[in-house]
Amino acid sequence: MTNRWFDYGFRVQPHHTDYGGIVWHGTYVQWMEAARVECLRALEFAFEDFVKAGYDLPVIDLQLRYHQPLILGAKGLVRTRLDIQRSVRLNWLYEIYDTTEDAQKLCITGQVLLVPIDISKRKIVRRLPPELQPMLDSLYQYFVD
Repeated sequence: MTNRWFDYGFRVQPHHTDYGGIVWHGTYVQWMEAARVECLRALEFAFEDFVKAGYDLPVIDLQLRYHQPLILGAKGLVRTRLDIQRSVRLNWLYEIYDTTEDAQKLCITGQVLLVPIDISKRKIVRRLPPELQPMLDSLYQYFVD
């Protein structure tokens, strides 16, 4: 069994940085979310479809560990995967690299924990409805093959 990663590339733009040309800490969270949403889209599950079905996936826990900064003009890569738990909670793992040079330099490791909520009731869903369970199953399947 292997743990597959989804890759999302970017380049550090001026609006991503502080006045010293170093990536502002909140930008990493934005890239992590973009990678997660694009991963779902690549697996033919648009996040907006989940919302249209009456559910949302708010972040309930976020952890980041800074190893080294990214700087203005750098090429970067977010690698993300779903931690296989077989739970309704979705724990996404992240690694963010500086890929400007041939060797990838690890800059950030992190994780984000999401829980599904019923939008109309504003309550956590303990069990996904039958029409959404196949989506979760296919996500898990993708990351273990």
